[in-house]
Amino acid sequence: MNFVASRATAIEKLNQFAEKNLIEYSRLRNFDYGPNNRSNISCLSPYITHGVISEFEIIKKSLSKFSFSKNEKFIQEVLWRTYWKGWLELRPNVWTDYLNELKKIREEFKDSANYKNAIEGSTNIECFNEWVNELKENNYLHNHARMWFASIWVFTLELPWQLGAEFFMKHLYDGDAAANTLGWRWVAGIQTQGKNYLASEWNIKKFTNNRFNNIKLNESAPPIISNKTYSASKLEFNNPQNLEEKNLLIFENNLSFEISDFKDQKFKKVFLVSNKHENRFIELSEKLMKFKSQLIEDQKKRLEEKSINTEIIDLSEIQNINETSYGLYPTVGENLDYINANNLKIEFLYRKLDQFSWQYCNKGFFNFKNYIPKIITTFN
Repeated sequence: MNFVASRATAIEKLNQFAEKNLIEYSRLRNFDYGPNNRSNISCLSPYITHGVISEFEIIKKSLSKFSFSKNEKFIQEVLWRTYWKGWLELRPNVWTDYLNELKKIREEFKDSANYKNAIEGSTNIECFNEWVNELKENNYLHNHARMWFASIWVFTLELPWQLGAEFFMKHLYDGDAAANTLGWRWVAGIQTQGKNYLASEWNIKKFTNNRFNNIKLNESAPPIISNKTYSASKLEFNNPQNLEEKNLLIFENNLSFEISDFKDQKFKKVFLVSNKHENRFIELSEKLMKFKSQLIEDQKKRLEEKSINTEIIDLSEIQNINETSYGLYPTVGENLDYINANNLKIEFLYRKLDQFSWQYCNKGFFNFKNYIPKIITTFN
């Protein structure tokens, strides 16, 4: 499989999926046929994560083909990431605590043979080894495989979920602080306290078309216990009433300014912000860093075609801009951590979709999905 780092590719993937495969999505979405056959899923998440294509471009396209009732499962999956981001925005300490825990656990497991075998794909579990290699080679895994992988990591290999989440973040083209961290917490049984996800031999065999043998798993492990609880904060995500003509900072999660809520606003200059290894707590693979860099270059090219004054800078260079700038909000994660740690003066601009949707992220997804028709009506 191939993820070309461009908006044109994202649009092409969306159109092809909508025309050929969307109709079968609900029925076939849980099957992992392997990296050479992804026709049953959209594979748009790497582009959604980086804001190269928006959730509502995807939803609008799907609704042009089929009714909401026929599209409901697909639309829910598209908005899962919106929900995860909102949930974490209301509880940012979950991310902070994760990084603090990871720092300690790294030291504890630095010489662990079990951990080394896991990240090298050298365990005695055939399917797990295959997914390790697939992740490193393709920087992508089917969502069902991610669930199986995380469950095996935590409950069969008995490794800390924090290290598994880091391993995913190092390689996944669609990795982000919210979806990745909270997804691993959910599998472990601490996102929904006391309810873990246990991979099973029959389930893996069924949904991989019996591609794997030697699947001996711990299918009765209890959930991981955590005494930490997090209450949703009452936060407001407001934009300035009157935008002035200032510089605009765009981070790696908003790389389609030309379709953004602020596309008609005049800015002095647009700075596309790259985040290099030295500014990150989790070091990303070279392939992932290259993918991000190419997406930023693609955004620069598109903006320059519209005669918008654009420059690519490193995150550490923001402090050299000697005036307060606007910034498309980067959401909880490494970029925001750096901004806060260095007290950089940025006025954040929030997407209308996030402003509206995040108010419904104070509880679980099953509550959030009740508001999806309202969200769609508001923005479609």
